Amino acid sequence: MKRLKNIIKIAFKFFSRPADVIQFLRDMRHWQGGATGPWRATWSDIKPMLKDRHEAAGSAKGHYFLQDIWAAKKVHELNPKLHVDVGSRVDGFVASVTSFCDEVQYVDIRELETGVPNLKGIQGTACELPYADRSLESLSCLHVVEHIGLGRYGDPVDASAWLQGLKELQRVLAPGGQLLFATPCGRERVVFHAHRVFDPKTILEAMDELELMSFAFIEDGNSTSWIESDGVKDMSGYSYGCGLFQFTRP
Repeated sequence: MKRLKNIIKIAFKFFSRPADVIQFLRDMRHWQGGATGPWRATWSDIKPMLKDRHEAAGSAKGHYFLQDIWAAKKVHELNPKLHVDVGSRVDGFVASVTSFCDEVQYVDIRELETGVPNLKGIQGTACELPYADRSLESLSCLHVVEHIGLGRYGDPVDASAWLQGLKELQRVLAPGGQLLFATPCGRERVVFHAHRVFDPKTILEAMDELELMSFAFIEDGNSTSWIESDGVKDMSGYSYGCGLFQFTRP
């Protein structure tokens, strides 16, 4: 039965991608001519991968790819023993800093299961971080605050939760510490219940106790690099760019 299903799948693909199927059959004939024993393919274990030869090697562009590199470089330069992240991408930025920080604590409303010795998942909320005032030297929150309070991830619906989250990040940052923050920037609005888009000045006004060390931005679309800027840029002409903020507490 499994063999018959595979034959049917290959037949279907033949009609949708005939040139690739022909190349696959040529490759298989060549393979079978040189393979012996368990390395000879059987019909039940054939899985044509017809699109891969036409696709790019990967995606080295877009908000998440670029912000993760930008932020990881900043943490590496600071070289803290403990880095705390709030809700950023685990299989991107968090994985990167875990490779060189002695300890990484990851706070998210959802549980994180991990067997990595120096990565600790802490279930909590960005609106009530489980840390003392001015206690963290190295802190990050990338592409998270725009989602808080929209109910998308099971959190309570609250139109002002984004501001409470920013104030919490500010509260726990130690004097001389570093906060790396990223969020969509452009024409300010909410896209319910996916995300918000901020004017960069809104972020600065909320972080009134902190000093902006640097600002960079990613343009609309699938950008391949971030752009450093002298101070925050007017992004009102953008629809869905990304602002990259590096803060410190004087």
